[in-house]
Amino acid sequence: MQQTFQAILFDLGGVLIDIDYHATEKAFEKLGVADFKERYTQFAQNALFDRFECGEISEQHFVNLLLPYTQTGTSPNQVVAAWNAMIGAFPQRKIALLNQLKNQQIPLFLLSNTNALHLVEVSRALKKVSEVDLGSYFEQVFLSHEIGKRKPHPETFLWTCAQMGFAPKDVLFIDDSPQHIAGAQEAGLQTYFYENETAFYALFS
Repeated sequence: MQQTFQAILFDLGGVLIDIDYHATEKAFEKLGVADFKERYTQFAQNALFDRFECGEISEQHFVNLLLPYTQTGTSPNQVVAAWNAMIGAFPQRKIALLNQLKNQQIPLFLLSNTNALHLVEVSRALKKVSEVDLGSYFEQVFLSHEIGKRKPHPETFLWTCAQMGFAPKDVLFIDDSPQHIAGAQEAGLQTYFYENETAFYALFS
């Protein structure tokens, strides 16, 4: 890897941890939400999900807003389980890569559009393959529901780089969503669009 950057800014879902949006879609369909695919996709979300990911509404309020769309008798716990169904496993090889990069003294950071409910499930998945928590792998972790900012807005990337202490041009941003890559490029970051594992690992070989 010819290094032209000074720090790496990782996305979380779809890059470091496996994500299956269809699993959540199917789970909500089982609860009677026929049009969930129109309400939420990886590429376009309605205001409810945006607000939740920016920490503007609580977990309980979010669940209460979704409940009326489900069939009668659906419990809040069933809504949470359906929402978290998309969270998959942390591949052991990804954890090994993070450790490898840390050993190479490359500053690692994380920027994720996420929410309090998903973070619980992410932590549970990580515990299966790692003895340390997510923050141990990174200099800083930026989670949308904690910082009140989301990708793909260029100002989110500029603010994040300022917190990191690096100029945008010196940061390599890795993400699997094209709109996030576009936002990062507009802010002046170097980018890598994650499309498959083989090419991703080759980037660091």
